[in-house]
Parts: sequence; C-alpha cells; structure tokens
Amino acid sequence: MSLKELVHNCKKGNRIAQEQLYKQYAGKLFGVCLKYSRNKTEAEDNLHDSFITIFQKIDQYKFKGSFEGWLKRITVNTVLQKYRKEEYLSVITDNVEEEVTVETGYVEVGLPILLKYIQDLPNKYRLTFNLYVLDGYSHKEIAELLGTSVGTSKSNLARARMILKEKIEKELINIAL
Repeated sequence: MSLKELVHNCKKGNRIAQEQLYKQYAGKLFGVCLKYSRNKTEAEDNLHDSFITIFQKIDQYKFKGSFEGWLKRITVNTVLQKYRKEEYLSVITDNVEEEVTVETGYVEVGLPILLKYIQDLPNKYRLTFNLYVLDGYSHKEIAELLGTSVGTSKSNLARARMILKEKIEKELINIAL
C-alpha cells in the first residue's frame, strides 16, 4: 500500500491502515519520545498519546512536505504540550543576556550513558537541550513552544550543559579509578 493510500485509509478511520501506519513509524517516533522523556515508560506513554493525536489530526495532512517530518512535529508538540499542562516548565530566571557555553574537551561517552544523562535532566533543561542541540530550534522557537522567554531558554540550555558536563566529568573520574 502506498503512503497516499495508507494516509487516505487512515483518514477514513480504517483500523488496519492505522495499525500499519503505527508499525511503520512507531520505532522512529519512539526514538523522538525517548529523547524528550525521563525514561522508557514515559516515552511509551508519550508515543501512545502522539499516535492518538496523529490519528485525530491526520485529516490536516495535505501531502505537502515530508509525512515523517509531519509525524515528528506532531510527536514533539504532543510531548511538549503534556509538560506545559503539568507545569514542569516553571521559570527559574529570565535575566541571562548571552548564551553560556561549556567546554568539555574531547570525551568519548557511550550513547546509552549520554542518553541516560540527558533523560535525568530536569524537564525544562532536557526539553530545551533537546530542542536546541539535537533538533536545531532557535531560542525564540523554543520560547514559543515551551511558553517561556528567550532568556529562560538560554538559561535552561546553559544549565543543562553544565549538568551534563559535571556528569561526564564524574564518569571519567569513576573510569580512571
């Protein structure tokens, strides 16, 4: 079944087409959810919520642009909306004028360890870090998505980087011992 037929059948509410769409894209979207979630269980919940939203909004997809990109955007927005509703994104400070960078030098940390460190970040830091570093959003876009200011976005990114740097340095010390 072509993508056009699959989407058309999903728009009609065809459960078999919905199942096929889920099977085809769940793995990729789970990776997106895992990036924005604190753990695997929360990522699974976010994936489930994302597919509910996808099936509710599939009529809005008009075959302009990448379907996978559309799915990812829905997924990210669904996860962010959940955090906004639960008020995990409270503002700490708005007075950061410039972006702070943290130099760590060359360090090789395994992907599972790095993912765990990112997942352990407080929500507002994790979401900001992922949006800025991994997905390439600007601070202005992040502020709009998270309902905060540009200064808060910059501050949260700086704090996320500092926390990650500290965790990586601790890991290196543990490895050296």
